[in-house]
Amino acid sequence: MQNTARKTVNGYERVIEFLREQLLSGALREGDTLLPERELCQTLGVSRPVLREALRALSILGVIEIRHGVGSVVSAPNINVLGDFFSFALAQTGDAVDEVMEARIAIECQAVRLAVTRAGIADFEKLRRHADEIAGTISDPVAGAQADYRFHMALVEASGASALRTMYVAVADLLRRSHVDRRVLVGADAETREQITDDHYRILTTLTQGDADAAERTIRRHFEIGRAIRMQMSLRRP
Repeated sequence: MQNTARKTVNGYERVIEFLREQLLSGALREGDTLLPERELCQTLGVSRPVLREALRALSILGVIEIRHGVGSVVSAPNINVLGDFFSFALAQTGDAVDEVMEARIAIECQAVRLAVTRAGIADFEKLRRHADEIAGTISDPVAGAQADYRFHMALVEASGASALRTMYVAVADLLRRSHVDRRVLVGADAETREQITDDHYRILTTLTQGDADAAERTIRRHFEIGRAIRMQMSLRRP
């Protein structure tokens, strides 16, 4: 059975699957050194060129670091590379922004619930600064979009959940682009600009009140602005 299974997966995939399983199971951790190339080749039944190709791919992702004279060492994945890959992949789909925004809502709704009990004074102060930045740049699409992104990134960080932060960073590039596009659209709408400003202060207030349900309701209402704007944008597309 084992020989049959090996025939259905090429050598490159076999290396990736083996190391993926080792990493996910915790058998390999950050700082560990992989087996020497000769032993890995014998264990997996692959040639050295195939093994090295797979290791180079993993090094590009930041999963391992190839050190001359030492070998391949497990490292923390490069989140920026992951974000680039995610952006490129989603850019090929017509509904990329809508799908990312739905994922973003799910992440932030969970983040805000956790932040209610985990956020500290430093988190509140950071969110206040970013809310002030949003108010001060509400008429500037680019600066306003950056301030908006920083506020929501700080909110996710205030949750203390590293997994949520990793997922948020992975879609960061598409989020920032979406922020700019939406700010351009609402630039002339004074009522929407005021609502955007007030919403961010309102989110901060509910966090400090310690009510997770209220915090989630507040941020969901805020996201309705973005949903309405995206609908307007879709209607304007040729």
